[in-house]
Amino acid sequence: MQIIRSTNGTPVDRLAKGSIATIGVYDGLHLGHQKLLDRVLSEARDSGLPSLVMSFEPTPQEFFSPQNPPPRLMRFGEKCQALAEYGVDVYYCANFDAEMRSLTAEAFIQKVLLDSLKVRKLIVGESFHFGLNRSGNTELLEKAAEKLNFEVLRVPGVSYEGETVSSTAVRHALSSGDLQRAAELLGRPYRMSGEVVQGKHLGRKLGFPTANVNPDRLQVAFMGIFAARVSGLGPNVLDGVASLGTRPTVNGTKPLLEVHIFDFDEEIYGEEIQVDFIEKLRDEEKFDDLDALIEQMQKDATQARDILAKLG
Repeated sequence: MQIIRSTNGTPVDRLAKGSIATIGVYDGLHLGHQKLLDRVLSEARDSGLPSLVMSFEPTPQEFFSPQNPPPRLMRFGEKCQALAEYGVDVYYCANFDAEMRSLTAEAFIQKVLLDSLKVRKLIVGESFHFGLNRSGNTELLEKAAEKLNFEVLRVPGVSYEGETVSSTAVRHALSSGDLQRAAELLGRPYRMSGEVVQGKHLGRKLGFPTANVNPDRLQVAFMGIFAARVSGLGPNVLDGVASLGTRPTVNGTKPLLEVHIFDFDEEIYGEEIQVDFIEKLRDEEKFDDLDALIEQMQKDATQARDILAKLG
């Protein structure tokens, strides 16, 4: 997959003959996103043109509300990996800045979609909005398409048990501790990934060595202690217990993902791992002393082993 961060207003060579595109934040790549991507890939195969996903960095919500944006489900790197695995040809992640914000809907269509990305077909959801003050919508796109020689295809949203599948719905499921619901909306367990970094080695001293990963988000969607599975360390998926939080017992302040992998004792600093959150065990809490923390960690590990063993 080719990743493009800026076109500087110039056409992209790979898209010279046109592209089949979709636009959105695509945070989480849930079932609704997957339905859109399936249509993009299908149309791209039929036309012989490259498939393209356009998104933004930072997200528009982060630009407009930097102090309190919605928690990200995916970092930029995680989204790149997920889109590549899905089979997307080109990921154009535009810089959402004052210049991008100021583009009218009409200017966005001409300068970005047509001049730079050579869009021949644009696949969007029913509630898609774009341009200055979100003035652009699917109706405006369809009127422009008639004049400017491209097509617009609307894809209805996906509902699950009476709820529209959305990134907001996934965040709500995660924050309420319903990881099964989140997995159903995503089509897979919720995952965080990242490089294993050096910590303070407190877990090892307590008898629970952990792989530490920086969540690298302005906010995390949820916190707590979880039964988890880890991939990226060889051919096998490994079981473990994960903590995502600020570690109040040791006066931590920033969220950190720590994973104790069962029956595993290798140096993995610098390795990229993927952590799937399977079931929430409990909320994070502050203990009176380290002995009380160790006792609870032992209970957490036993519970996580039991949960994961039943899954096979």
